[in-house]
Amino acid sequence: MALNRALFTKQLNLGLNTVFGMEYDRYPEQWREIYSTEQSQKAFEEDVQMIGFGAAPTKAEGAAISYESGREGFVSRYVHETIALAFSITEEAEEDGLYGSLGAKYARALARSMQHTKEIKGANILNNATNTAQLGGDGVTLLNGSHPLGGGGTASNILATPADLSETSLETLLIQISEAEDDRGIPIALTGQKLIVPPNLVFIAERILKSNLRPGTADNDINAMRNMGMIPGGVVVNQRLTDTDQYFIMTDCPDGMKHFVRAPIKKAVEGDFETGNLRYKVRERYSFGFTDWRAVYGSQGAD
Repeated sequence: MALNRALFTKQLNLGLNTVFGMEYDRYPEQWREIYSTEQSQKAFEEDVQMIGFGAAPTKAEGAAISYESGREGFVSRYVHETIALAFSITEEAEEDGLYGSLGAKYARALARSMQHTKEIKGANILNNATNTAQLGGDGVTLLNGSHPLGGGGTASNILATPADLSETSLETLLIQISEAEDDRGIPIALTGQKLIVPPNLVFIAERILKSNLRPGTADNDINAMRNMGMIPGGVVVNQRLTDTDQYFIMTDCPDGMKHFVRAPIKKAVEGDFETGNLRYKVRERYSFGFTDWRAVYGSQGAD
């Protein structure tokens, strides 16, 4: 149904002081703190893991050199979704809008709705980090204690014992990150870059990372994480995280968390010749996901 004058009786009358509800400030695009963006020209994208070589062996004098075989590993697929929304408004309602264009106001509402959906879809990859309904290319959840490795064995990017956000839990995760290896067991120089938390953990997170001395103790010990420059990107709050206990450390792992753009956001306005109604539409196609699980370490909290 088109937006008509019956829905906006107050805005069509003289003496109205202000119109509110459509002009709230928006948070910056928080999903950008988690994902790198790539362009796509296909209905879906696939990232194929390449498994390299293990440690080079010693060659005995006169012996034949050893050969190693590289191979493909798991495949991560990104299937793009179309997100779209529209509204129409009668010609009369637009003409009689004494307090500015109703169409322009609701066009801004369209933009807010589109951003909100994008934020939810981006955050849901983390919200479902331990949900078996969302599996990565390696066949397990994003946060998991048993990621299968191409050279055999498993690796973890989650606390072995779930724990709430604390100095100890962050230090344990940072040690895990520093001990990260590739699929053939070769250590990789992985570092924690930023701490992603829901709103209720921001004050705890700030105290842990920025206190000069160890937070929550009477000791005179230094705050090692601060002194060593760990997690240089600091604390990043995400309003769409649904678990109040869960927290994540984003690392500098390449090909980790990805956002593919298939069709950037497009806006269109057209008039209906017969009715005179104006129709506003916005549409985009994209996908969120992850390729290398080493991009994220975290915990679901103690609960």
